[in-house]
Amino acid sequence: MEPQARILKVLHKVSGKEISPGADESLFVSGLLDSFALADFVTGLEEEFGVTIPDSDLSARKFDTIAKVETYLASRR
Repeated sequence: MEPQARILKVLHKVSGKEISPGADESLFVSGLLDSFALADFVTGLEEEFGVTIPDSDLSARKFDTIAKVETYLASRR
């Protein structure tokens, strides 16, 4: 499964919505994530991708779009 599909899987699990945003669409503006759901989303990404994301990286800017999440995760490997 490609990274974007895996990210969407985690996003759908956390948000409870089956909306598939474009790669550059804001996950916060679209209503799929909010500041409370961000921590759950990051935890899901850690489990799905086998990475550790430090608390200092918990920023809406880093996880605002699927493309930004994919780039961030690639940098953590």
